[in-house]
Amino acid sequence: MLKTAVVTGASRGIGASVAIALAKSGYNVILGYKTNKERAEQLAQVIISGYGVSAEAVRCDVASSQEAKEIVERAAKFYGSVDVLVNNAGISQQKIITDITDEDWQEMIGTNLTGVFNTCREASKYMVRQKSGSIVNISSMWGQVGASCEVHYSASKAGVIGLTKALAKELAPSGIRVNCVCPGVVMTDMMKDFSEETLQALREETPLMKLGSPKNIADAVSFLCSDRAEFITGQVLGVNGGFVI
Repeated sequence: MLKTAVVTGASRGIGASVAIALAKSGYNVILGYKTNKERAEQLAQVIISGYGVSAEAVRCDVASSQEAKEIVERAAKFYGSVDVLVNNAGISQQKIITDITDEDWQEMIGTNLTGVFNTCREASKYMVRQKSGSIVNISSMWGQVGASCEVHYSASKAGVIGLTKALAKELAPSGIRVNCVCPGVVMTDMMKDFSEETLQALREETPLMKLGSPKNIADAVSFLCSDRAEFITGQVLGVNGGFVI
């Protein structure tokens, strides 16, 4: 029987690449999306036709504990197991701290940190019963070192790192691994408002002299979900071209 993966924020960018990588590895994939229904459904069809596994798009606002419960329950009910959870759903924003509103803070923490907690809590229930499973949380290099004018984003992503380490210790006796990937500057929709001059400056600041791709992150996630990483848990893997060392 094929294993099943739940990927949040899977309609585009890193999440879409992760979903494809896991499908290539033989997983049925539940594609979580919040607003991009059409793109998520199109990706599901691509996966079904191209990789011989099942895939479906399921709306999920991870900040809602009920919707997080429903997407995990769907994987368990219709596919028989929850073997992999990849928490990719996230938002970003650049503001100086005095301009960050209560609503900005609550939305950032609600999506980027509470959302990870919500899905981890639900998936853990099934994985503990199975005595197996792999969770990969997507943080950011700014969660490791902090970013000016992104206090709320950096705090949310740092929280993901702490959650990952604590949960790895808690779930390890049940045979469940929990790891974290921290992308560097990756060319996704989050970068669409950056000028070419800014992007070039970021390339020059990256030791490998280039920016990352969603596939770079997906390859790391796929490895951590695989049996090749069976002795790896509680780790924070930077995929950043050397930007943060």
